[in-house]
Amino acid sequence: MKFGYARVSKTEQCLEVQIQKLKAAGCDEIFMEKASGAKNDRKELLRMQDKLRRGDIVCVVRLDRLGRRMMKLIELINDFKDKGIDFVSLENNMNTGTPMGMLLFSMCAAFSEMERELIRERVKAGLEIAHQKGRYGGRPKCVTPEKLVTILSLKKSRDFSVSEICTMTGITRSVYYRAVSAPAAEVADSSSPL
Repeated sequence: MKFGYARVSKTEQCLEVQIQKLKAAGCDEIFMEKASGAKNDRKELLRMQDKLRRGDIVCVVRLDRLGRRMMKLIELINDFKDKGIDFVSLENNMNTGTPMGMLLFSMCAAFSEMERELIRERVKAGLEIAHQKGRYGGRPKCVTPEKLVTILSLKKSRDFSVSEICTMTGITRSVYYRAVSAPAAEVADSSSPL
């Protein structure tokens, strides 16, 4: 039996093109899913795997529809092979039922792994350069050291409510409570002249 597997990552994306191609490829049953390819617990993929028997064929439109992480793809396809199930990726012209198809898959897997390692190295190098220049990722802090001193002074004076302090300093209550309970607040508070 020939099983098709169609997947998109986001709910607003459409499965229709993949379904048409899988039907044209002669799939007897098509499993459709809207889930991230990085997830291991995709319900429809697991349902399809439960139905697979020796001699069956799993068909996808593109290799990345089966999964995003190359290591997981290799694991899945090797599992198919061990169980006597062939894998076909239509747009990648890959059919693991043939020796050439298995060789092509192995080469794709090796190149994808190499590409992933190169990307990881480039990201790491970019982060190191940014850190050397004093730049760090994430949202900018809304409470500067100067603003923290002001907040602590207003709090210590006991003349203002939390809401009034938040309005005067332009912060939210949650930011106020995080700021006054942070270790930096204790240091600033002990060095404050008030």
